[in-house]
Amino acid sequence: MKFHEKRVVITGGVGTIGQSLVKLFVRQGAQVFFTDRSEEDCADFCAAMKKKGLETNFLSGDLRRKTHCETIVGTAVKNMGGIDILINNAGTIPRGNILETTDDMWFSALDVNLNAAFFLSRATIPYMEKAGGGAIVNASSVWGIDPGRDHIAYCSSKGALTAFTKSLGRDHAADNIRVNAVCPNEVDKPMLPAGFTGRSTDLRNRSEYPANTAPLEQAANPKEIAEVIAFLVSDESRHICGETIEVTGAKAS
Repeated sequence: MKFHEKRVVITGGVGTIGQSLVKLFVRQGAQVFFTDRSEEDCADFCAAMKKKGLETNFLSGDLRRKTHCETIVGTAVKNMGGIDILINNAGTIPRGNILETTDDMWFSALDVNLNAAFFLSRATIPYMEKAGGGAIVNASSVWGIDPGRDHIAYCSSKGALTAFTKSLGRDHAADNIRVNAVCPNEVDKPMLPAGFTGRSTDLRNRSEYPANTAPLEQAANPKEIAEVIAFLVSDESRHICGETIEVTGAKAS
């Protein structure tokens, strides 16, 4: 088991990528503590995992609150004894140009996509230093590198997250704490159709997704993104730090 006895914290744990991450790490022997907004959804996911013989724990709440982010880390450490891996997977995608973007849309994007990663990382790093090292992966986007149209809040927050990743990785590489970001293009999940609104293709449902928009002729499967993240926190990537890894199927943003 690649992650035997590793202690992993995952945000956005009941989303499509989040569930793939939780399942992957538990099956590979890790202790997993995850978080998401809805207590009911978290409890249902835990129950479904338990039926398959997979154990995990959670704490639900709002990542827009600094105190909740700090409580996640404290509770995870209390439950697991420390944190070896932090995956800042949770995200939100407000859609609209600057004239369509409300204050709440703007601050929600910054709070969830950027500030939560800051608060969680700041609270976690001392435990990683004490343990002699660790790994952090932030879920960014190719639009955090090369922004698309009509998503100004989302692109700005993800762009800041990529800079945050590089800076944090360079600051703490000497502490044996590796920090990287995964930057997907389109991922096959429920929010995909809405992302095409106002672009060259309007989709009413996921079945209409034009598979040939990527040279690999498919949107990424959430499990494929989870596997890239798992690689970035594994020993196989021990010399990768402060990087933003694009997962695009060769599609330009």
